[in-house]
Amino acid sequence: MKVLPAAARVPVLLYHAVMDDPPDWIAEFTVTPRDFAAQLDAVVACGRTPVPVGVLAGHLVRRTPLPPRPVVLTFDDGFADLPGPTAEALAARALPATAFLTTGALTRTDTRTRTRVSGSDSDSGCLLPPAPMMTLAQATALEGYGIEVGAHTVTHPQLDTLRAPALHRELRESKSALEDALGHEVAHLAYPHGYNSRAVRRAAEAAGYASAVAVRHALSSARDEPYRIARLIVRRTHTVADIESWMAGEGARGERVEVAPFSDSAATLGWRLYRTARARVRGPEFAG
Repeated sequence: MKVLPAAARVPVLLYHAVMDDPPDWIAEFTVTPRDFAAQLDAVVACGRTPVPVGVLAGHLVRRTPLPPRPVVLTFDDGFADLPGPTAEALAARALPATAFLTTGALTRTDTRTRTRVSGSDSDSGCLLPPAPMMTLAQATALEGYGIEVGAHTVTHPQLDTLRAPALHRELRESKSALEDALGHEVAHLAYPHGYNSRAVRRAAEAAGYASAVAVRHALSSARDEPYRIARLIVRRTHTVADIESWMAGEGARGERVEVAPFSDSAATLGWRLYRTARARVRGPEFAG
């Protein structure tokens, strides 16, 4: 396979919450507001052109032109900071982004604090552990900040372990809920924790999505697969230097990084088989 030059590699960054004191379960995948601001400044300074997922997907599906040296910023789940300080930080730098919302996590209110939380309970059935979440009604506010909205399922399960009826419900009901809230089509999907398979990708296309993002912790490219676009997950330990390395099309801290597309490894396939067998015994499990 031809090795792509660094300039042809597309960093697609995956953020979760931006907060100083996150719940323990998501802490590894959060960044502080101060670090987030510094990372965004590094993105602005790198000379890349920021675009939402829809622009990259448009190139992968229809070969519509990409701007020179694109970069994509994405946010998963829909934590409470997103339609407030996080969106404001993006807008202040004229950075478009894409937010993938877990609809079941946005429908439960703690009556004592009036904050949105997620959790496994009878009213939402969401598998996400408790955390401050935005509301479904705030999805329109995201668009006002220039943030594209995509779906991230209803309950955040390991999609590649679900039987077909449950898989189709997760994909279609989250899409429908967001379309009702926004009043227009929702065309893009993120697989919870990146878990997908050939069957999941086919189901995403059949549900009406134009693209889907995975994780893969790899750089994307102009020839990536539209139903498993590679993303780089941003952890609390990543520094501005790491962001700068990704913007240069290289690995963080000098590490080698793969460039999509590439086939699943034997370890990935084996892990999927194990999780699927476990889910047949335990039922759907949280993807995280």
